[in-house]
Amino acid sequence: MDVIKEKLKLLPEKPGVYIMLDKYANVIYVGKARILKNRVRQYFHSSLKPIKVMQMVQNICDFNYIITDSEISALALENTLIKKYKPKYNILLKDDKTYPYIKADLKQDFPNFFITRKIKKDGGKYFGPFMGGISCKDILEILSLSYSVRLCQTAITSKPKRECLNYHICRCKAPCANKISKEEYAIQVKKALAFLDGDYKDAEKLLKEKMLSAAENENFELALDYKNKLEMLNRLESKRITALNKYIDADVIAYCTNELYSAISVLIIRKGIMQGGASYALDEAYINDAEALSSFITQYYASHKAPAEIIVQDFCEADLLNIYFKEKVGKSVEITCAKQGVKHKLLQMAEQNAKEYLDKSIEKIKHKDDMTVNACKRLQEILLLKKYPRRMECYDISNISGVDKVGSMVVFIDGEADKNSYRRFKIKTVEGANDFASLQEVLKRRLLKLNTDEEEKFPKPDLIIIDGGKGQLSAVKQIFNELGVSDIELISLAKEEEEIFTPYLDESVKISQRDYSLKMLQRIRDEAHRFAISYFRNIHSKRNLQSVLCEIDGIGKVKRLALINKFGTLDKIMNASENDLLSTPGISKALAQKIITYFKENL
Repeated sequence: MDVIKEKLKLLPEKPGVYIMLDKYANVIYVGKARILKNRVRQYFHSSLKPIKVMQMVQNICDFNYIITDSEISALALENTLIKKYKPKYNILLKDDKTYPYIKADLKQDFPNFFITRKIKKDGGKYFGPFMGGISCKDILEILSLSYSVRLCQTAITSKPKRECLNYHICRCKAPCANKISKEEYAIQVKKALAFLDGDYKDAEKLLKEKMLSAAENENFELALDYKNKLEMLNRLESKRITALNKYIDADVIAYCTNELYSAISVLIIRKGIMQGGASYALDEAYINDAEALSSFITQYYASHKAPAEIIVQDFCEADLLNIYFKEKVGKSVEITCAKQGVKHKLLQMAEQNAKEYLDKSIEKIKHKDDMTVNACKRLQEILLLKKYPRRMECYDISNISGVDKVGSMVVFIDGEADKNSYRRFKIKTVEGANDFASLQEVLKRRLLKLNTDEEEKFPKPDLIIIDGGKGQLSAVKQIFNELGVSDIELISLAKEEEEIFTPYLDESVKISQRDYSLKMLQRIRDEAHRFAISYFRNIHSKRNLQSVLCEIDGIGKVKRLALINKFGTLDKIMNASENDLLSTPGISKALAQKIITYFKENL
């Protein structure tokens, strides 16, 4: 604490970001401040603080800070550092679900419409998110039924292609076959965009006509499909909030806390229609509610499209967020602190959802702590590890008879999977089925990234876990010795008896099957095995597919790659229809027939 006292005296009266460290120099919290000197001192004064903040302060052994030119820049940097370090006491949206959108690719001469979960600044127009029982697939079908716009990814070139089945059943105007001009197609696109903006009248009228026609022709299955689509449109229309402007796009965000745990609820309104919402249970240590809400908003909209308006509680840093979106996100978003009217009622609804979600989630959060952070602490005690194993990496090898050998690296942080950090390795130097040598190659390649420019992507782990027994452990320890690595713990987990081997104990360690620390090791080991197997199957099936396609006359390297990129597996190509094959670049009708005939005769 003497170090902290001295540093507190040197803090500047400027905006910036502060970084709290534990005794192992792990980053446990990142915060932003308008005045660093005032904010950081708050943590170490004897004033009353939330319980979670007091728990965090007990673990702080040092801190660093970065001065920025403004509080806006500090907010942006805080978000970046949270993503980088994944601090234990910050809000982390690891399990955040990304909802589907419908994208119109307006950069093309003949725009297509498709489902996506990723929002990009690419000139396309995005509609959504869609939730609450509204199917994007059904909406796309309505677009093709009503406006004959194309849903495929086929590249349209000056050379006409053969029209597909959708043209013959009047679901597409076949611009790829030059069956419609650019100007005529643009009219259809305009109508489709109006539909996605909430104008359902034309589509509703057409669906009713088609439903009645199908029923008259006794095609009851088709009539029922049209009826279901009409009901979906009615559901969309019924969710319209009559007191709101028809064109309002807004998210309503409410925060609730009991000082130990917190929850946030997000209600989503598009074109005046309540699309649905989502709630998040949070385990964080912010010094006040305004900071927590601001941090959530900046993280949430890093992976979600921001609406025109965000409605929040009155303690929110509204002015700061207004400027943040304009300067750092490049979009003007109105942050509204609603105190009356229909917007306030929506905010109360979000607050009620957040409170109910918090009440139901507390036991789950406590159980999650036992399975993750507390399991890491327990593992440190049992195995006498020198430091808390915050970042754990587990490695496994997969192959069949030495063919298509691959290695996997999975990463757990504070006992939870960090899937963005997973890595795969193709074994390059080992002949035959030699798992020991394969592990040595993988670990050598990984450890050589330490203290290089690549360490940003491959941070130093606290603990490395090997899927295997004493032999695998010894093989990897040789690499540790060869590279002079002494500050990373190493263990292996043998599956049969669930024995744990360490380099410094002669006997294996056995932990009770009921112990959360063993369950956590089993999770990371099983995840490494799953990840290795999935990678092996992927490259093995593609290699087999390559060799099979080589046997079909007329399919060269370019067409093989086109087929592999489109279908991915041998089974999908074998079961593909002629129309599916024709939608692959470079595949003619004659070649499609040749592929179908080959698989019928040979497989």
